[in-house]
Amino acid sequence: MMDLINELWYLRRDLVSDGYDQALNRLAQEVPMTIHEYPSGEQCWTWRIPEKWSVQEAYLETLAGKRLIDVAHHPLHVVSYSLPFEGIVTREELFDHLYVHPTLADAIPFVFKYYQRDWGLCATQRLKESLTDERYRVVIRTRFEPGTLKVGEVIVPGKSSQTVMLAAHLCHPAMVNDDLTGVVVGVDVMRQLLQTTNLYYTYRLLILPETIGSVAYLSHHEDLIPDMVGGLFLEMLGNDSAHALQFSLQPDSAFDRCMATAFRGLDSQGYTGAYRSIVPNDERQFNAPGVRVPMLSISRVERPSYPPHPYREYHSSLDTPAIVSQERLEASRDVVLGLLNAWEHNGYVVNHFKGEIFLSGYGIWIDYRENPEGSRRLFEIMERCDGEHRVADIATELGISFQAVWEVIAKFLEKDLVSLSVVPKPTAPRRS
Repeated sequence: MMDLINELWYLRRDLVSDGYDQALNRLAQEVPMTIHEYPSGEQCWTWRIPEKWSVQEAYLETLAGKRLIDVAHHPLHVVSYSLPFEGIVTREELFDHLYVHPTLADAIPFVFKYYQRDWGLCATQRLKESLTDERYRVVIRTRFEPGTLKVGEVIVPGKSSQTVMLAAHLCHPAMVNDDLTGVVVGVDVMRQLLQTTNLYYTYRLLILPETIGSVAYLSHHEDLIPDMVGGLFLEMLGNDSAHALQFSLQPDSAFDRCMATAFRGLDSQGYTGAYRSIVPNDERQFNAPGVRVPMLSISRVERPSYPPHPYREYHSSLDTPAIVSQERLEASRDVVLGLLNAWEHNGYVVNHFKGEIFLSGYGIWIDYRENPEGSRRLFEIMERCDGEHRVADIATELGISFQAVWEVIAKFLEKDLVSLSVVPKPTAPRRS
């Protein structure tokens, strides 16, 4: 994952651009991928696919010819999708078009104007403070032309057409944690799933430009939406913050309940939050009206109440490979795989027994004198094996992790005391 990051991070990966295409084509060498293309100007629900944008050169200099800002030195020095502009401007006019990071004096900010027609440059706060001349020369040579927005799709088929969606965005030039880390974690997750046998659900990973990529894909694949049972948006997964699970707009959905209980057993330092309360992104398009897929997100961000939220280097030139690590990427990959594994096992627990199980006779009794908590949990889980509770339902009712319930259910399965079903199979007698 770090090798891919080091190879791709500095590319000029704007929404529709050569750099984005280069990165996506490289990722397609890692896993089997279909690349969907949507031409500029095409209507996608209420949105329209933007033009391809490229920058030949962009700089700021004094009237004496001293170069102060140059996009050749860093891709973030020009506003993404800036209009072309050439001319001599006053310092006041320049400052109306010169952007700095709100908190990091030595960082170049990431600024975009995808759907606003304007020109702009970006600089460090320290450089801006040094600009004392009355007039400066600005040169921004950019080009807008027809192109195709591209979405990469990786599919791992299961026994069922019911599908879990994963997504991460590949745009944001010369930045890593947002969200190249989500992309490489997603690719590695799919690599692992491709080697897994007997999957029940189908899994799809979308690698896309932020927002418009999700809209484009969903609007062209409306026939798939009814089979989408849930999803995870993957972003900002390489830094050293604890994992954060943000729920969908439907927090009582089966997928939300399963993810919530599984997450408890995957990161002891992790925290959760309601829809849009931690870090909103493309999961919005899946939760939106007319779609309503319960899409959560998993990230490594500081709590919203903490000042450097989502993380200190966010949307800046300091978001480099130096702030992420292979170890943290692997830990995030394992959390995602753990969440998906829980969903695979989140069936209705159908009892093959009646009454209370003779636990000692099956070798699964827990001595209440030595382990009173474990003994109590064993009975509480057994009592809810009725064909009406999923594994996550039991974990939710008992306030424990999915993994703690599964440990008991696995023993019952081994002894053929229960089975799992994708649909409810109530076993209690019907009462008149």
